[in-house]
Amino acid sequence: MRFYGSPVALYDAVSNLPLEVDSYELERLELVVSPEFTRITTLVHLRGGGEEGIGEDVTYTAEDHPPPGDLALAGAYTLDSFSQHLDELELFTAEPSMPAWRDYRRWAFESAALDLALRQAGRSLAEAVGREPRPVTFVSSKRLADPQSAGQLEPWLELYPSLRFKLDPMSSWDDRLVAELAATGAVDSVDLKGQYEGTVVDQPPDPELYRRVVEGFPTAWIEDPAITPETRPVLEPHADRITWDAPIHSVEDIEGLPWAPRSINIKPSRFGSVRRLFGAYDYCAEKGIAAYGGGQWELGPGRGHIQYLASLFHPDAPNDVAPGGYNAREPRPGLPVSPLEPAPGPTGFRWGQ
Repeated sequence: MRFYGSPVALYDAVSNLPLEVDSYELERLELVVSPEFTRITTLVHLRGGGEEGIGEDVTYTAEDHPPPGDLALAGAYTLDSFSQHLDELELFTAEPSMPAWRDYRRWAFESAALDLALRQAGRSLAEAVGREPRPVTFVSSKRLADPQSAGQLEPWLELYPSLRFKLDPMSSWDDRLVAELAATGAVDSVDLKGQYEGTVVDQPPDPELYRRVVEGFPTAWIEDPAITPETRPVLEPHADRITWDAPIHSVEDIEGLPWAPRSINIKPSRFGSVRRLFGAYDYCAEKGIAAYGGGQWELGPGRGHIQYLASLFHPDAPNDVAPGGYNAREPRPGLPVSPLEPAPGPTGFRWGQ
């Protein structure tokens, strides 16, 4: 694994933190989102030395929860040697439904270990990496419900006039809908979902949709298009606005993109390990690539983790890390507004309460 940045790679700031693990416990979280979808995540409570570290497994398929409850984790480590120990363990009781889930689960244990090691050392993540938390700009990610209309954004904008959105275009979008959405002036990015296969949000490559979107939202970021002989000519003139999410799991994935990116979505759960995640932050800093963060329908402290990281590494970006209340179909008053004020805990990898 290559490391980037100077004079010291970011991972070096935490890799040698001592870590004592006595036991761990799993906790199921559940939220009924719709009649068709119940979101389930699992919290990993890693305990040792009178402290507790918490991570969240954001694996999407319910049947793949929970992680095994009998992993051999007890022992004395550094954060890095614990990560190497995880390399030797099977974190699923059966082959997961999608390969990406392996990184999602790995991040649950790695983030819990990072939290625990920092708490045992009496240090916060911000202190360990030498960065000052800053207010976090966020967008609200929305997938329009049928019948689709720009009017679905209006109740949100009435309550939160400064709110910005990340939207999921679909082939059913016509010129009129795109024009009405653009007229709100509130669309910062659009996610074409062209890098997904076998999920409920798949959007097959559609050159007409792509043309409608890139022309209709001339200043928005364009995330995760599918590159085909038909879509490439539509996208290439707008390459400086194209960003990536689903394909990005490592520095090597960034280097292998069709065009050198100006910006990418760094989701910790896609990287799996603290080593790979921090290596990507270093790489982006060295290459002048702007990063922004994204969420995975976290139900617990995992949401705070991504807000904390955004606060340290990309606070002014269109971060898809809005507080959970923005996932609701209808808005309610009193939600935190962008930018979120910094809320790091005094020790550990903790954000807010």
